[in-house]
Amino acid sequence: MRRIGLAAALALPWSVALACGEELGAPARRIDAAQFQLAYRLLPDPVPVGRHVALEIVLCPQAGAAWPTELRVDATMPAHRHGMNYRPSVSALAPGRYRAEGLMFHMPGRWELVFELRGAGAPQRLTQSLQVE
Repeated sequence: MRRIGLAAALALPWSVALACGEELGAPARRIDAAQFQLAYRLLPDPVPVGRHVALEIVLCPQAGAAWPTELRVDATMPAHRHGMNYRPSVSALAPGRYRAEGLMFHMPGRWELVFELRGAGAPQRLTQSLQVE
């Protein structure tokens, strides 16, 4: 996965008026964690097998949490003990907004999307199951 240095770009939250990820609209999905809320939308949704997929991502730190300096995205198939055949790239679009491109789910089944946040302290991994048909 490509590393993105974002310390300067992440000085302010994306949106104060909207709930985290609300600007993504439906069918955005959310992950709530102790220090962050993360919302994402798959493009396209539902996910096609064997075609590239993109993610629009909004990251919102909880009170007192420091912005990560790097966001990585990956996916694995736990039942088969393997990941994707492609390495996605992540681009910062604005403070707290990202786009990941190049994800390909090459077989149907249950996948785990993994969002890894790096910065001060230990990396944090936010995961969510995704069923690909």
